Order: sequence, then structure tokens, then C-alpha cells
Amino acid sequence: MGLDNRGPTAGADRLLGLIKRRGPQRAGDLARALGITSEAVRQHLLQLADAGLVSAESRRRGVGRPSKLWSLTAAGHARFPDTHAELTVQLIEAVRETLGDKALEQIIRGREVEIRRAYRAALESAQTLGTRVARLAEIRAREGYMAEWREDGDGFLLLENHCPICAAAAACQGFCRSELKIFRDALGPDAAVERVEHILAGARRCAYRITPAASPKRRHSSKEADHGVDRRALGG
Repeated sequence: MGLDNRGPTAGADRLLGLIKRRGPQRAGDLARALGITSEAVRQHLLQLADAGLVSAESRRRGVGRPSKLWSLTAAGHARFPDTHAELTVQLIEAVRETLGDKALEQIIRGREVEIRRAYRAALESAQTLGTRVARLAEIRAREGYMAEWREDGDGFLLLENHCPICAAAAACQGFCRSELKIFRDALGPDAAVERVEHILAGARRCAYRITPAASPKRRHSSKEADHGVDRRALGG
């Protein structure tokens, strides 16, 4: 595996994808995940670094030599497309300038209605919260969010390692508010959903903690969670 004149090969893209999903990684951890030797991974990482797609940082963990952690650069993140980013931002600005913010909010609400309808239909037959979360993650993965899920204490984490509409969300954060509403509605009244990591707040991904909504009070708390971002570190 290596880089040719056209850029990263399929194998190199696997490395980039792994770092994108997991965050900063040691070469040894990447080697174990990919089933190849640490030396082979180091060679590939050096090639990716020469291409400006990854960079390394030394971090000390307790006693001993510092660990070298590899992360994606801005160019590395750009390998994962933001769908029609420039055109989308231009359209958002055109609507805002021509028709005003209220018209833009109406467009976002219309999009929200359509997505909510599709998600509800896809999750309708799921009998448990865990099954609904798993199915939602599958949908979001197909839509380009590199989504995955896992159990977390008495609930679940929905992790989105990429945002294909990041430019649009940065230009108009109504898209992010809408997304949170859609998740809450699609997962049903027995689920409490809060965003605990947010790309636009500086995190490397968006993450949602989903727990059973045991009481109306708990559901009310969840509805207010989007006024801020919980910056507690999540593992993985």
C-alpha cells in the first residue's frame, strides 16, 4: 500500500477512515485494527504525512517514553466530502439576503418534516430503544455521516464521525437544531436525547447520548439540553 500520483490508495484510505472514526491513534493500535504490522503502518503514515493528510504529536502517558499519536490534518478531513459545500452555502446566503431569515427557517422546517417522516417509517417496526438506535445509525451511515452506535451504561451513544453538511450547518445552525429535534421525534417519547459532542463547538465528531426517558421531568431536561454542549470526554 502507498501513495501514487493520484493520491491515497484504497489501503491508505482505510487508515484515514480509521483515524477519522477513532480520533488520534498510535501506529500500534492502527496496526492491530487493520491486521498488519506496526512497521507497515508507520511507513504508510509517513507517506500520508508527506501528502499533508496526517500529522503526529507526542503525548506522555504516565512513566516512560511519550506516545506518538497520529491525527488528520485539515486536508485529511477534506478527504471526506461535505456535500456540495460551496453551492449549499451560496444558496443559504442567497435565500437569507433575498427572502430573509424567516424564509430560511421555513425551508429548514420543511426539510425537517420530510426527514422526520422518512425516519419514523424506517424505525416504526423497531420494538426496543436499542433496535431503534441501531437502525437510526444505519440510516445516518448511508447518508454519509460515518455513524455508529454502542451501548453506554443504561443507554446508548450515537456517534457521527463525519458531517456531510458541515458547511451548511456552519452557515446556518438551524440545521443542527433541526437534527436534534428529528432524532428525539424519530426515537419516540420513551427516549431522552442530548448532544454531548458537537463538531461546530470544536469537537472532532457529533455524539448523542440516548437513554430511556423514565419520567416527564427527565424528558423536559432532555429537551433543554441543546442550549449547550456537554464537553465531557467520551471514550472511543
